[in-house]
Amino acid sequence: MATTVERLGVVETKVANLDEKIDDLKVSVRDVHDCLDRTGEDLKAQLCKMHDESCAQHTELASKIKEMEKAKDKLMVYGMLGLAFIAGLGFTGELNILTIAKFFGL
Repeated sequence: MATTVERLGVVETKVANLDEKIDDLKVSVRDVHDCLDRTGEDLKAQLCKMHDESCAQHTELASKIKEMEKAKDKLMVYGMLGLAFIAGLGFTGELNILTIAKFFGL
């Protein structure tokens, strides 16, 4: 059986090895933490960029929709005026097939 001094030497060696392994773990944890910080910052920057692009697209689409609504309203007004004009001609008796054919160049 080993003496107390020998056994104590073995325990001291094991403790020294444990200290080394703990130091290695600390370095590894620090590296992982730094990597997570960089990844978080990159993700935040990418999300901000995506948000800005999305806002720009929404603004562009809103302006296009507004222009389309204006064009639709103009067409509706002109269509209603045209129908009112045709109805007025029909009411006064001035509208007949020959007038329509002449209008369309037939």
